[in-house]
Formats: sequence, C-alpha cells, structure tokens
Amino acid sequence: MKYTTLPNTDIKVSKICLGTMTWGNQNTEEEAFEQMDYALAQGVNFFDVAELYPVPANPKTYAETERIIGRWFQKTGNRDKVVLATKIAGGGDYTAHIRKGGFNKQNIIDAVEESLKRLQTDYLDLYQLHWPDRGVNCFGVRDYPYKTAAREAEKHLEILETLDDYVKAGTIKAIGLSNETPWGTMKYLQTADAHNLARPATIQNSYSMIHRAYEYGMSEVSMRENIGLLAYSPLAQGVLSGKYLNGNLPEGARGTLFPRFIARYMGDGSLEAVKRYEAIAKKNGITLSEMSLAFINQLPFVTSNIIGATKLCQLKENINSIHINLSEETLKEIEAVHKEIPNPAP
Repeated sequence: MKYTTLPNTDIKVSKICLGTMTWGNQNTEEEAFEQMDYALAQGVNFFDVAELYPVPANPKTYAETERIIGRWFQKTGNRDKVVLATKIAGGGDYTAHIRKGGFNKQNIIDAVEESLKRLQTDYLDLYQLHWPDRGVNCFGVRDYPYKTAAREAEKHLEILETLDDYVKAGTIKAIGLSNETPWGTMKYLQTADAHNLARPATIQNSYSMIHRAYEYGMSEVSMRENIGLLAYSPLAQGVLSGKYLNGNLPEGARGTLFPRFIARYMGDGSLEAVKRYEAIAKKNGITLSEMSLAFINQLPFVTSNIIGATKLCQLKENINSIHINLSEETLKEIEAVHKEIPNPAP
C-alpha cells in the first residue's frame, strides 16, 4: 500500500480508501465485515462512511452502515487501526427523513453525537459536510442551476465555529467538504483563516476518467490551498469496469438494481469513451477497473481514492490498482481519448 497524509495534519492515510455505501443494503453485515477485514490486511487504513448510508437512502435503513462499522469495531477492537471519516447529510427532500434546517449549530451537534454513538467511538478522524446547503451543480447536474439555486449560501462562520469546538476538544481530528465548488471551497478556507478556525483538509468530490470536471478550477484550489481531493465514484458507479457495455445489465449489479445511479454515466459519449479506454487497458494487460483507478492514484491533487465494491473479488481488483504504474505512453493514450471525448458524464 502507498500512504500520504491528510493535508495540514499528521494523519497518515492509505492512497486507497474503503467506501461503504452499499453496506446494509446490497451488502450484508457479514460481507461488510469481510471487506473491512480484507482491506485492513492489505494496508487500507482509511474508511469513509456517512450518516446517510446505505444508499439509496430511506428511513428504514438510515445510518445502518455506521452501525455496522461500530459493531465491527466492537468485535475486532480495530478502531485505533482505522482512520475513520463520516459526513453530515445536507438538506433537501432526499434527506427529509433525517432532519430539517440544514447545517446549523444544533443540527451539526446532533449529527456528530449520533454518529459517535452508532460508530461506537469517542472520536472521528475526519468529519465532512456531505453536500452544500445551497443549489450547486453536482450529482449529475452539469451547469450551475442559477434559476433554482437558493438565494442564501450556508452560514459558513457558524458551521466552522461549531466544528472547531469539536476539533479543540479532540473529538474531531480534521474537517472536510464534499460535492463543493471552487467558490464554496474558497469561502470556507477564507472564513477559517480569517477567524483562526480549523481549516478544511479535504474535499470529497466525484472524479473519474469520464468525469474530470474537478480539473476545471478545483484542482488548482487543491494544489494551491493544500486541500486534498478524496475522489469518489472513480469507476463511475461501475461503468468504468466495462460491465455495462453493449447493453449488458449484470444480475445484482448496482446499475441493474438502481438504474438512476448510473444514468449520468451512460450517455453515448461516455460509452464510446469507455470502449476506447477498455482497449487501452487490454493492450497493457490490465483490467479497465485497474487502469481507471491507477490513473487517479497518480494525480498530484488526490489525497485518497475511494473505492467501493459489492463483491470481494471486485474489492481485490480495486485495491490491486495501487501496484500499477501507468507508463507515459499509456497516459498519452488516455489523454488522446479525453481530448476527443472530454468529460462526457456530468
């Protein structure tokens, strides 16, 4: 395994992060335990969860993924071996079953305290805001929704002051953002600096070979402001494994069970790009999944690459990407496809 540190901290994390959003829905608790056991044995010390998980979110399964991880900690005693990240859900109809009012002080306090109980821990290594409390272009929205965006942005100072209290108490080691824009990220960073508050160390946004919009502004913010990308959906919800090519819908696959999660990645441009990337991978004797993940692993603005799997064989393949170094020739071939079909998935 390869390791780095969360920016501006001494927290050592694996370049591969274990995603967990299927546990409690597509994956049983036993399968989740097996994944955590295997990942930890391979040197993956960074786990990412959220109070929202598993997804699709609903009142019946709300926060079950955190409970599963908490029970694994209780069973194994491995809490001190894991860098644990979780998130508070943003507002909206999708989370109406969780709470109302967005990121205000009391909601943040309630969310932190409940996550601590479910995870059976007295501290969180990284605590993140899952998505902005205002209208932004994320989750498949390509352009800024200026007609419907909320007029008021989040109360950045109140949010940071609340989180800073937890940082000072040692309950939270570092804070992070997710699904943010360059403006939102800079607003948090500037507010933190101006008031001497804990600065966001990471930002968890989607990034894959067919969705590289992070490079339009956010990558510069990452590198110049030292806020590391935790890349999620690096396989574009499995589309970059190639398993959905030629109209295939494998039994039990996420895209088969929940088509809306892959819809944004299934346009003609995306599928054509995936075909071309698959040919490059085959030429190099690696799988498309391995190449897609290895591409992200080597980017200078990436702190960790969040992988997720429903099957142990997929997890093994994904973790193996850390051992693959793409040649300059291969990277040029990937860039040639990207130049012809830039960011086909929103």
